[in-house]
Amino acid sequence: MSDRVRTTLGPLELPNPVMTASGCGGTGRELAQFFDLTRLGAFVTTSVMAQARAGRPTPRVTETPSGLLTAMGLPGPGVETFLERDLPWLMEQEVRTIVSVAGNSVEEYGELGRRLRNVPGIAAIEVNIACTNAEDRGRMFAWHPAAAASVVRAVRDHARPGVPVFAKLAPDVTDIVTIALACVDAGADGLTLINTMDAMAIDPRTLRPALTGVSGGLSGPALRPVAIRCVYQVHAALPSTPIIGAGGIATGLDALEFILAGASAVAVGTAVFHDPSAGPRVLRELEEALAARRIGRLADAVGLAHKPAGYVPPQVSPQEPEKEKL
Repeated sequence: MSDRVRTTLGPLELPNPVMTASGCGGTGRELAQFFDLTRLGAFVTTSVMAQARAGRPTPRVTETPSGLLTAMGLPGPGVETFLERDLPWLMEQEVRTIVSVAGNSVEEYGELGRRLRNVPGIAAIEVNIACTNAEDRGRMFAWHPAAAASVVRAVRDHARPGVPVFAKLAPDVTDIVTIALACVDAGADGLTLINTMDAMAIDPRTLRPALTGVSGGLSGPALRPVAIRCVYQVHAALPSTPIIGAGGIATGLDALEFILAGASAVAVGTAVFHDPSAGPRVLRELEEALAARRIGRLADAVGLAHKPAGYVPPQVSPQEPEKEKL
């Protein structure tokens, strides 16, 4: 792997920008059957909650012509089991690990930050704010600037200083820039854009909603143009805030599109379900795409779509890509 793809997310330095999206890599053991997880820039865990959850009853996954529709209900073993069983395994494999946390109250998010405070080896914390607020009629924290800020602040206040906190935003809002600004003001070191989009399907055989939860989160190719728009808008408003781009990334060119919009890293999600090795493949294709455009470093491509027409990024000489192969 060349230095061409090294990236920085605030205080977090990564050898490359490709990671898994939360909820799409299992505990890590599942993907480790197909490739060495250290080849990823980072592994993002499934969202961890304070208590074990079974999730929603089935059916909770259905396919659409352009992606998956899921209403899992955040199933998981809870933070205690995660810390006793899953995180130690990732640490043993020397995997750079970003822990995703979720909750149904500000207090639960704060408690999760506290439980992770003295745990060594955590690269960063990602705050999944697309959760229902039990104290606000079940409306998502991600929908309101003040609510989003409150959970980010709770995690930041309790998490270990120096461990970056990223807020993962939902696209189902009137103005995602306002939400982003609120999260950064509350202490977020960076942002993940975006989570799934609320959507629905009806089964023509049963004549009823295809999911038990009626609506669910849409992921996959259909989400990518929405995600690109969100990354572009937020980077324009917060150019110094690191962004992890997510939503329908299946190829290196998809990843490059996010980088050009303003992301410094990308998370591969739905593609992993039909191609478990999608992460390393996307990274290889991204490196090839940068070399083909003679872009010297990934950092030189971040936000390039915002540059004025005619701007030429720093380029490598025609011989440099050949030297990397030696």
